[in-house]
Amino acid sequence: DAQTKHLFDNRYGTGQSTLDGIIRATNRLLAGRVVVVVGYGWCGKGTAMRAKGLGANVVVTEVDPIRAVEAVMDGFRVMPITEAAKIGDVFITVTGNKHVIDTKHFETMKDGAIVCNSGHFDIELNLEGLAKAAKQKTQVRDYMEESLLASGNKIYVLAEGRLVNLSCAEGHPASVMDMSFANQALALEYLVKNKGDLKPGLHKLPVSVDQEIAALKLKSFGVDIDELTDEMVKYMNSWTVGT
Repeated sequence: DAQTKHLFDNRYGTGQSTLDGIIRATNRLLAGRVVVVVGYGWCGKGTAMRAKGLGANVVVTEVDPIRAVEAVMDGFRVMPITEAAKIGDVFITVTGNKHVIDTKHFETMKDGAIVCNSGHFDIELNLEGLAKAAKQKTQVRDYMEESLLASGNKIYVLAEGRLVNLSCAEGHPASVMDMSFANQALALEYLVKNKGDLKPGLHKLPVSVDQEIAALKLKSFGVDIDELTDEMVKYMNSWTVGT
């Protein structure tokens, strides 16, 4: 729930490192290609944003109507995976769920489609189903396996379906992971300082700690921001002023 984790590590870290992994593994140009991002959580948002920045035509698939609306309003095409499977050149799963790209989707993909996962375990892709549908499997590059289907189409899976940003690249840059590590360190410090005062159970990171991490990050960038005046604070807490 820490904003300085999922808003930054997931969005900017995963977004950049995922595309980095795909480019390193394939040496393919993404500009002008149809990149299908399966899932539009924070990792999906970052991945779609970075793919768009490289000139890709980005398609998003979702099961959550709110996230789907958000993707539409962010300028992406949104459609079911069954439709996206027919037009995609590169597929990236970022859902944390199981078999979001299934055997029937592999069988309708274009010849030469590239598939990878950056969301969770390799089970986001039904690789067992792909193996059964394949007439032949060939390792064509490091971290890139070709599956020849009965139709004659070839599907390329990166890093055996495991996290492409870790397997084919170097993971998140340290300059975004520092915020996540700060969350862990300062959360532990908070627990120590409040020993005996916290009830047993799950506690959210206090907003004040979240904001402290953001303030430290801004300081590292050399960026200053404004502060509320007493008048502003009074206005914000008043129910008798304004419309």
